[in-house]
Amino acid sequence: MNISKLKDAEAEFFFIYPDGFESPEMKEIGKKHKMDKMVDLAHETLKPESLEDVDTAIENIIKIASRSSMVSVFEKAKFRDGLRALSSEEKVELISALSELLHGDEKKGFNGLVDLLSVYKLAKWPLITVYRCYYFPDTDLLFKPTTVKNVIKKYELEGLVYKPAPSYEFFVGYREAINSMKELVSPLLSPNNAAFSGFLMMTME
Repeated sequence: MNISKLKDAEAEFFFIYPDGFESPEMKEIGKKHKMDKMVDLAHETLKPESLEDVDTAIENIIKIASRSSMVSVFEKAKFRDGLRALSSEEKVELISALSELLHGDEKKGFNGLVDLLSVYKLAKWPLITVYRCYYFPDTDLLFKPTTVKNVIKKYELEGLVYKPAPSYEFFVGYREAINSMKELVSPLLSPNNAAFSGFLMMTME
């Protein structure tokens, strides 16, 4: 990891926004992401008891992806239509995988989600990572491919090679790298991991 580049980015960001994400301009930008509301929505609709009714759970899973400002409009529409077209057995399988991802065996859940969604070409990084991003905002983040590739390159993150097909090993490795980077700068840059990823993206030039 190139720590000096991270420190340079921190200094650059604070030069423009002295209070980090508490700066008025950043608070204004934050309004469009509605992070607090999305976190509340995830905690309400993705808790174990909320995943028991299949039809309701599927619609809530769609709702979170659809309302996320970090998922592309194209991916939202394709995901919505794809999930509604799943068979009853596949819907149960999807909910079971998501439940494992959030509340049980994370690796099993991640791989189960990827396996099922890959059949329908829906296993995209943003869609696989959006749920933990909102359920665990202090430890997880949504993986936007362009940002991920640029962060790896700029900060020389060793052992991480981005690939379009989601893998659990890369998921864990990149998340660990982000959380390590976060510890090296001011907490004003990371009210949550999505914001910290935004800081990295905004200082990419």
